Amino acid sequence: MHIKEKIKELIEKATNKQFINNLAIILIIGIMILITTSIFIDNRKVKETDDSGIDIAEKNNKAINYFSDDYATFLEQKLERILSQIKGVGKVKVMITLEDTTEKIPAINSTTNSEKTNEKDSQGGTRETIREDSSEQVVIKGNDGSAIIIKEIKPKIKGAIVVAEGAEDAQVKEKLYQAVKTVLDLSGNKVEIYSSK
Repeated sequence: MHIKEKIKELIEKATNKQFINNLAIILIIGIMILITTSIFIDNRKVKETDDSGIDIAEKNNKAINYFSDDYATFLEQKLERILSQIKGVGKVKVMITLEDTTEKIPAINSTTNSEKTNEKDSQGGTRETIREDSSEQVVIKGNDGSAIIIKEIKPKIKGAIVVAEGAEDAQVKEKLYQAVKTVLDLSGNKVEIYSSK
């Protein structure tokens, strides 16, 4: 009998208007809390993704610019060392300009799907349809989101300026001029030699 009385009591409470109103208010508050929480979490995820995307792009641009600058510096230092070994030449400073930045070719995953369908019409003829879908995706390594590079194309050299001790001597200047043209594979109008003060 005890269980029957409790069930009867619950049914009476369920029909009570105040109990139903309280229950409805609690449900509405709960739904509002869930919606607010989900909006906050979604906005935070979008912000984190955007921020990290920008950071990755900036890092990649800085890396490309750094590598290009580093490539020019590397060539300049090698030239300075070798040119200073020429007889009659003292200290040498070299400046090299590049046409563009280093071109990096990323690894790409290519997928091609083809679907072949044969349709028969009411008169007994057949029609063959071939549908092809292809997609390409850059291969990313690690957590930093950088692409795997399979090939780097060095930028072309636009020109070179050499400032050297001893370049006031015509023969020394000619040796420097020929050396720079040969090493950098430049035409004569892209090389300038000056004597240092």
